[in-house]
Amino acid sequence: MKQTLLRGRTLSFLRFPETIDDLSACRYEEDGGVLIVDGKIAATGAFADVRAKAGEGVKIVDHRPNLILPGFVDCHVHMPQMQVIASYGAELLDWLNNYTFPEETKFRDAQHGRRIARLFLDEMLRQGTTTVVAYCSVHKASAEAFFAESHARNMLNVAGKVMMDRNAPEGVLDTPQSGYDDTKALIAEWHRKGRQHYAVTPRFAITSTPEQMEMAEALMREHPDLHMQTHLSENHAEIAFTQELYPWSKDYTDVYDRYGLLGAKSLFGHCIHLSEREADAMSASGSVAVFCPTSNLFLGSGLFDYQRFRKRENPLRIAAATDVGGGTNYSMLRTMDEGYKVIALNGEKLNPLASFWQITRGNAEALSLVDKIGTLEPGTDADITILNSSTTPGMRLRMETIETLAEELFLLQTLGDDRTVAEVYVAGEPLKASLPV
Repeated sequence: MKQTLLRGRTLSFLRFPETIDDLSACRYEEDGGVLIVDGKIAATGAFADVRAKAGEGVKIVDHRPNLILPGFVDCHVHMPQMQVIASYGAELLDWLNNYTFPEETKFRDAQHGRRIARLFLDEMLRQGTTTVVAYCSVHKASAEAFFAESHARNMLNVAGKVMMDRNAPEGVLDTPQSGYDDTKALIAEWHRKGRQHYAVTPRFAITSTPEQMEMAEALMREHPDLHMQTHLSENHAEIAFTQELYPWSKDYTDVYDRYGLLGAKSLFGHCIHLSEREADAMSASGSVAVFCPTSNLFLGSGLFDYQRFRKRENPLRIAAATDVGGGTNYSMLRTMDEGYKVIALNGEKLNPLASFWQITRGNAEALSLVDKIGTLEPGTDADITILNSSTTPGMRLRMETIETLAEELFLLQTLGDDRTVAEVYVAGEPLKASLPV
């Protein structure tokens, strides 16, 4: 039995914090402890109380005065796009044709896929992100590379091979049957192997024929415990093209509904321009709208109306994500900094407690994995991020005037980056210090 006791200021969430002073929504200990036993959290609370529960000879790691939080969760990201991030001057459809599809063609080479998968997961851990929901390329080998690297790190990740059989170059196309067969093989090999989870991944309705959408539906019917991920309502030209391809549909969301792809484990990236009918359909099915602020701003796609979707009579389940490489930063801190601005442009504000709820427990709830990740609750996996609020000279100076936890969290969100992440634990093992630089 391996025991480790982390000491520091512990913070995790119980529910969505409605206001900036809604501290009843969280558990915070100024001198807190997290006891890890064989990769799982065994106890949390005041350090003295947790220390009393630990066995003799427990290893104590003192992270004071840093914050100890659950590891960050990123609910929508494209592993193959590391080398197209920060590419100039395109909106969504041009971005795909000019940058994304040519780049993803390289993943025919399995060695290239292994290299990028390794670097991708290293970068996520450097940013304090311990779980991602990742799109691989259309090539089966790219998903194999991702899962192999994830499994080697004992990370809990969700991923899938993209399915797309039209409206893209030959080098990134499959067929309805090959997409189905490759996905079935990947599910058999990787789903629930260690901490791995598979997501059926039709890229979006534009790049899948009706025949392939039927195959995606069949996969979800045959494997009802899987996640499903795709894109929805990101860009006006995308919406118009989708309705040309599916003229019978009421709207974009109706395409996915017709093929049985709405549901509680279905993640729809972007969802910027949803009609009320579409929002109602998403809400009724329990589907998740994934907020990707940096990519929405970078590609000029629009402003996700976070608070309207959350406060409507039939609220939407919402996740947040970097969406690299259309997204412009791997950090969930930077993502929520931009998210705050997007929400402000819609005439609302998101308090910093809510931001940190979103990228921990909120995203874990959106993935239906809150029993495993996103909290510091006993019995959950010990995926933990340690944050230093005084990493840079500018942050140290600002910390001199900060008086509340909410103010400190807002500083971390506004000025923090990978340097702010002092350490990252995956299933109880510290990994950041061992990452290559």
